[in-house]
Amino acid sequence: MKTLNHYIIYGTLITSAVNAQAAKTRAATIQNINTMNTEKLSNQVVKQAIEALQSGDKQAWFALFTSDAQLFDDGNKINFKSFFEKALGHERFISIDKIEQNGLHLYGKFHSGQWGDFKTYFKFTVDVDGKISKLEIGQAGIEV
Repeated sequence: MKTLNHYIIYGTLITSAVNAQAAKTRAATIQNINTMNTEKLSNQVVKQAIEALQSGDKQAWFALFTSDAQLFDDGNKINFKSFFEKALGHERFISIDKIEQNGLHLYGKFHSGQWGDFKTYFKFTVDVDGKISKLEIGQAGIEV
């Protein structure tokens, strides 16, 4: 009986250690996502948008866009407002690995509460008045 008790105790300790390590890994991932460095973003409007996305700040996010902003997801036009009402706070960049077009096109690793982690692109169109009028998003087919 003593041997069986030892196995039960060891099993409990191992399970606790594994669960604790998994929790630390999840917490570190969340911390990295929430504290991603945006300093390399050269376009200030895009930088503000990504910072609002990262923090889930709906007020700041929507204030950066025109009232009739268009959203294309993998080339399909979808409703901008309803999409981001649901996405903000649950979706964010893990890393931005490539920046093109004077800071308007971003490629990187992305986290979605619904779809998991994947490579993505965000392509912003900024009007002369400094508002974003179009955003194209989708899965990136390039190595980032």
